[in-house]
Amino acid sequence: MADTPTTPDLARRLAAIVGPAAVIADDAARAPHEIDWRGQIRGRAALVVKPGSTDEVARVVALLAAEGIGIVPQAGNTSLCGAAIPDGSGTQVVVNVSRLNRVRALDLDNDTLTVEAGCILAEVQRAADAADRFFPLSLGAEGTAEIGGLIGTNAGGTQVLRYGNMRDQVLGLEAVLPDGTLWEGLRGLRKDNTGYDLKHLFIGAEGTLGIVTAAVLKLHSKPRAIATAWVALPGPAAGIALLRRLRRECGERLTGFELIPRISLDLVFRHLAGHADPLPAPSPWYALVECFDGTPGPALEERLQESLAGAIEAGEATDAALAASEAQRQSLWALREGTSEAQKREGPSVKHDVSVPVSRIAELLTDGSAALERDFPGSRVVAFGHAGDGNIHWNLFPPPGADFRAFSKLANARAYGIVHDLGGSISAEHGIGTLKRDLLPLYRGAVEIGMQRAVKRALDPRGLMNPGKVIPP
Repeated sequence: MADTPTTPDLARRLAAIVGPAAVIADDAARAPHEIDWRGQIRGRAALVVKPGSTDEVARVVALLAAEGIGIVPQAGNTSLCGAAIPDGSGTQVVVNVSRLNRVRALDLDNDTLTVEAGCILAEVQRAADAADRFFPLSLGAEGTAEIGGLIGTNAGGTQVLRYGNMRDQVLGLEAVLPDGTLWEGLRGLRKDNTGYDLKHLFIGAEGTLGIVTAAVLKLHSKPRAIATAWVALPGPAAGIALLRRLRRECGERLTGFELIPRISLDLVFRHLAGHADPLPAPSPWYALVECFDGTPGPALEERLQESLAGAIEAGEATDAALAASEAQRQSLWALREGTSEAQKREGPSVKHDVSVPVSRIAELLTDGSAALERDFPGSRVVAFGHAGDGNIHWNLFPPPGADFRAFSKLANARAYGIVHDLGGSISAEHGIGTLKRDLLPLYRGAVEIGMQRAVKRALDPRGLMNPGKVIPP
């Protein structure tokens, strides 16, 4: 290996590949690429490089690999666990794929859309809609989150209940491996038994095995009828009973089921303007329910109304409001999507993106939350999320005056222990990054972690691709 070049020399050589404007060396210009969305994880990069094509990504990676320089893949940088942030050494190079933002191909007969990794999720949704198709991945950061990052974290969102997470939306990938080799796997096949399905190695790997540059995405038929309701609940157990009822009575039409506590709603009202309470009286818990159908007409809304009436009669719900227009539907979803921003404005909280079996959600939200608030007097649990697939954002505000770093360490140990005892996972959709890396050995066996290390060594024997992320040392 050659001697590591100085930063100006490296910048010059990278600029010869991507152009001078796409190499960022200035401290102020680098700063947005060195901090996570929550402002809690910070690093320092030697440079930020923004290739404009797959070929440029491959040439950049090959150059950096030849020099033994750590590479940090980055897309929209909406990650919450530090996966897209360099360490503090100032020696790693961030390779940001946001300029790779083209829609390459649309195949209507095959129901696929081939897009580059820098495409913003909302733009992919619009491209599908313009073709009279539907791309179902939906989450609060869809206006800034990019496809490469969503693949890297195996993102979920609010419609996993029906459509699955990002892994379920990807048919093929194109990726640059840690030595700069290009893997061309952009196949739009639903059946392909030609050995290991390699694309799944990269989905959820958080950039530790290579840089995804493009993907073939599944498209779905557009819903022709949508029914949305805001439902008041006496508690989480009633919410799970309502979920069970809706699954039985609405079947596969049930697309989203979000649990939201009153404390979360109050934070939205406190910090975000333009919102109104959907129901006349407050309730301790709510469910935001949505159903899709491929057949237009009132039948879907009537089915949902009948189910909710039965739930109220059975004591599973106390009140409900159905959206009578698209504007009302959007206002209901704005209450749910505003929860993360409202909590951010309230102050720092310890984020626990966890999953448990759906049958244990009520136990997590009642007994588990009570245990956290008992063990940390003055703290506040604000839990919400995708109850239909068991993914709860189980967040904890520290007591006034607490040292946040010390509190986080204690709160994580207690919270993840509760989740583990319930048969759950410490990461449902946000990934591992650096935030949860060192916790993995507590909740995953040595054989499993050893298999992950073996895969990492096979594709990245020198450990240059997103070093220090996901895999415990």
